[in-house]
Amino acid sequence: METDSVAELVTQALAALRAATDPDNPDDPDDRDDWREYVSLLWRAAADGAAALPLGLELIGSADPIEREAGCDLLRDTGNQHEAVRAGTATALVALAQRETEGRVLRSLARAIEMTYDPRAVPVLVTLAGHPEAEVREEVARSFAEVITGLPDGPDIRTLIGLTRDPDQHVRDWATFTLGVQAEVDSPAIRAALWERTADAHAGTRTEAIRALACRHDPRAVPLLAGLLGDPEGAHVLTFSAAQITDAPEPPPALPEYEPGDDWVTDAVNACNPARRARLDAWAWELVSTLHRLRPDLDAAVSMERFGWGRSLGVAAAFGPSDYDMEALLARADGDPTRAAELVAADLPRALPDTPPGPRPH
Repeated sequence: METDSVAELVTQALAALRAATDPDNPDDPDDRDDWREYVSLLWRAAADGAAALPLGLELIGSADPIEREAGCDLLRDTGNQHEAVRAGTATALVALAQRETEGRVLRSLARAIEMTYDPRAVPVLVTLAGHPEAEVREEVARSFAEVITGLPDGPDIRTLIGLTRDPDQHVRDWATFTLGVQAEVDSPAIRAALWERTADAHAGTRTEAIRALACRHDPRAVPLLAGLLGDPEGAHVLTFSAAQITDAPEPPPALPEYEPGDDWVTDAVNACNPARRARLDAWAWELVSTLHRLRPDLDAAVSMERFGWGRSLGVAAAFGPSDYDMEALLARADGDPTRAAELVAADLPRALPDTPPGPRPH
């Protein structure tokens, strides 16, 4: 893509953004064709990272807030598509955060700095979490996901806990989701914050909190999940996923009433079956033992997601590691762990393939 064509796409995107944000247009900007066109044009422009980066940096230095907003969005899309630009983008956005006052621009800045995957994003988002505009705080709550420190008492986690108590329900909802589902971190303080939200007046926030506690295998989530599954209007697919993780001794009463042909219903029913869980554990042991007997050159181990139900078989071989989903592997072997071990042994060669000799040294 030529530099001029990138500039043209950005010019068209700016025109679409101005139309989408026209205060005389009463429609919701998110429902306008102009907004969809803006998003599409910027993504296309960002495909050429070398040309898009300087344009984005130029735009965030503009005196026009519309151009600064577009600049942040362009930098976000460019960083999303090109790892090489992320460090420079983070540096520029950190500097912009120190001087920016427009709420719309700060929202775009929060989205953009998340896509840098840079730890410098965390203090920027922590500061923006105190912004007086709820829409900015909501964007902050959504934007921690890709820059989570992993520290149970990190500044990001403390900020998200605070945002779960925000007066605005949309901020609470997103903060609860990011803290509870996207940040795979656990602590008594996190659980206390999530438990507090299970009594939230906002149904979406309450649901996210229940699912988040289920992901942490918290037994208090079991009766609350049963309530969600018993909703006459039906439960969200993520609720079925959460039901798989709880280690409940039996499926919630409403679960078997759902259509059994749906994969997520079947998976949840299977995961909540203690006899099936015990059988899967026994199969895993037999599979690993058989594989070790067949192929002592392989180092195999079964692991389980900390915040999930899925089990995987990891195998270290001569040419590198391989991973298998346990459920899929056993299905492939018709439920026979010995056959599953034979399939893995056949999949993995005993040694690296022969390579042609390289040039001899002089």
